[in-house]
Amino acid sequence: MSDYLVRGLGFNGSVRAFAVDSTKTVGEAQRRHMMWPTASAALGRAMTGGVMLGAMLKGDDKVTIKIEGGGPVGALLVDSNAKGGVRGYVSNPQTHFDLNAQGKLDVSRAVGTTGMMSVVKDLGMRDNFTGQTPIVSGEIAEDFTYYFATSEQVPSSVGLGVLVDTDNSILAAGGFVIQLMPNVDDETITQIEEHLAGIEPVSHMIQRGLSPEEILEAVLGEGNVQILDKMPVHFDCNCSKDRFATAILGLGKKEIQDMIDEDGMAEAQCHFCLETYHYSKEELESFINELQL
Repeated sequence: MSDYLVRGLGFNGSVRAFAVDSTKTVGEAQRRHMMWPTASAALGRAMTGGVMLGAMLKGDDKVTIKIEGGGPVGALLVDSNAKGGVRGYVSNPQTHFDLNAQGKLDVSRAVGTTGMMSVVKDLGMRDNFTGQTPIVSGEIAEDFTYYFATSEQVPSSVGLGVLVDTDNSILAAGGFVIQLMPNVDDETITQIEEHLAGIEPVSHMIQRGLSPEEILEAVLGEGNVQILDKMPVHFDCNCSKDRFATAILGLGKKEIQDMIDEDGMAEAQCHFCLETYHYSKEELESFINELQL
């Protein structure tokens, strides 16, 4: 079964809801970066939150999320778009610790709690929308919750989870976002809070085979959810040899000539997918000719 995300409304439109199964998408990131379990849980949660944040956008809009908490895993960077594409990387993918006191992967220790989470939305306009909030726990879900409440002024509940197998592969990954609309009443809020207090971790729901639709039913209560649409989710890197060529051109003639003199070639690697692109001496010389025109 491929990963997918659902968008829905709850309680007669007074609640906006998203849920996603991102197991294969996070698995792809884990394989490409050979991540150890705690790093996988951190980046997997961030990518899962990111793909739902992307689903709140429209058309060709994109969003970049950067989480820098000062912990040993380093910076986490996630790009996602309105079409279910997401990619991400973490500075130190081989980061792992013993389980915390709750018997869970110690994501907070890996991420750290002293930095900032920044969200940059490219909405196709001249200026990007940027929101920045302090990291409150390093557990990622709480940090997204705080971002929504503080930067976007939308009271939200965010659940994110990643289960890692003994061979470091991803057993289950997914999440949900519940957002209260201005017309929500106190009775509905109480009902949602009661459901949230009683649910099992979202990664366990996915491991048990629950679909994103069933996760929303578990969170909001049976009969309280109206599914609007569903969208495939996938690891999506838009890097290419041409894109890196543009970056090399931007270095200027002297830098490119230095590459030819020192190495007789150049290579560039994408941080997100680790794809490597090679440029021959002839290609580099053609870049210099292009700059001289």
